[in-house]
Amino acid sequence: MPTLTIQPAGKTVAVAAGTTLLQALLAAGENVGHKCDGKAQCGSCHLFVQDGRKTLSKIQRDENEKLDSIVGVGSKSRLACQAVIGEADIAVELLSFV
Repeated sequence: MPTLTIQPAGKTVAVAAGTTLLQALLAAGENVGHKCDGKAQCGSCHLFVQDGRKTLSKIQRDENEKLDSIVGVGSKSRLACQAVIGEADIAVELLSFV
């Protein structure tokens, strides 16, 4: 079972493969915005993936279009509601400006 490390909290939790980052973060007790209920429409769950990007599902069109409209997006950006966790460990950074 992969682990998810959450920064800046420094928390590490075990997560099930096939879970979205948003589901895993909420289950870990993190306060993550998700105004659109996981439909890639609001961008409030934008975060940076520090390690393990290759284990996540590929960015689909809806997520890519939303990321293109968000200020502060970088090469490590993903929407937690759209990124599905694979079999390897992952580390994310929750953003304070979201």
